Amino acid sequence: MSLRDKYAIVGIGQSQIGEVPGSSSLGLLAEAMKNAIQDAGLNKGEVDGLVSRGPDDIYCHHQRMGEVLGLNVNYSTSLDNGGASQALGVILACLAMDAGLCHTVVCGYGRNAWSRTRQAAESRKGSLQQHAGAEEQLPREFGPEFGYFGAVATHAFGAQRHMHLYGTTKEQMGAVAVSFRKHARRTPWAQMKKPLTMEDYRQGRLIIEPFNVYDCSLRTDAAGAVVVTSAERARSLKQPPVYISGFGSHNNLRGWFFDDHMVNTAARASGQTAFRMAGMSPGDVDTAQLYDCFTYMVIAELEDYGFCPKGEGGPFVASGALDLEGVLPTNTAGGQLSEGHVEGMLQILEAVRQLRQKEPPGRQVPKAEVALVSGHGGNAVCHTTLILRR
Repeated sequence: MSLRDKYAIVGIGQSQIGEVPGSSSLGLLAEAMKNAIQDAGLNKGEVDGLVSRGPDDIYCHHQRMGEVLGLNVNYSTSLDNGGASQALGVILACLAMDAGLCHTVVCGYGRNAWSRTRQAAESRKGSLQQHAGAEEQLPREFGPEFGYFGAVATHAFGAQRHMHLYGTTKEQMGAVAVSFRKHARRTPWAQMKKPLTMEDYRQGRLIIEPFNVYDCSLRTDAAGAVVVTSAERARSLKQPPVYISGFGSHNNLRGWFFDDHMVNTAARASGQTAFRMAGMSPGDVDTAQLYDCFTYMVIAELEDYGFCPKGEGGPFVASGALDLEGVLPTNTAGGQLSEGHVEGMLQILEAVRQLRQKEPPGRQVPKAEVALVSGHGGNAVCHTTLILRR
């Protein structure tokens, strides 16, 4: 609790987003980090910390980013917690500053997933063979040959379990996708602008039962970044500070399939730590920016954070609660399902935008004072939480 409101996000930046042919993850992140430093009213010489994440095949990613940006810093590191890494980067920035290792940190993540998946087949094969540590990333035994293909199948097991235990329906998961698409259509930079009705959702192409294409997050080229510094220094900078009131982390390292981890996720303990640090409860949150790799994860996180009881996430989202006019406006730029999948980094940026209260009508959450941001990844077992306030 001694760190409550001691540090603040003072700058945000993003790159081009969506389908950016020929882009590189390093180039996109460099653009986002430069924009974040500029947004804070700083120059790169005033930044002495860097925390980054990029594709798993880039060894010592933070070193590459420092080279691209032309930065020497006192503290830097790369993260490898999947979608939990981006909020964790902000947490590490606070801890490093509190330890006296640095005073201003730029944190970010970049990916060019859309471009990479459209490489020629031979090029993809070559890049895999040259992958640093590729053996650790290759499919394991009892995987594809049994129809088990990656993250979609992993989360589909959780969705099926939740449906079995609590009667959650496909239409309730569809309510998440429809709500976030409405938000994306009001967001100028969002990747998906086509209207999505519940009937459109029902007709979506099946991927893995119970998920169709609209339950799954996007392939996106994009990057996002934030600048974090002390609250004291933040008060003299260009932008109104967004204070980091609480944060938490929890990792169910025994696995997604162990015990009841698929329906009681690491969000529960992570959120409890963050709320305790902030001196707040779910009722204090005005907007949530949740890690929506799949629609089911939104339902599970809402329950585990305490916005509704366990098993009632389906009816909660179907009630319109996530809409801009709802009781908990969520993923107000469209999330990874419709704005663009940047492993939770854009959710941090959107929380800051909402708390600055400068968004136009139709985008701004009225009187937004407190935002919760989540990160989820590491083969579905790692979770991080930020609670931010004006």
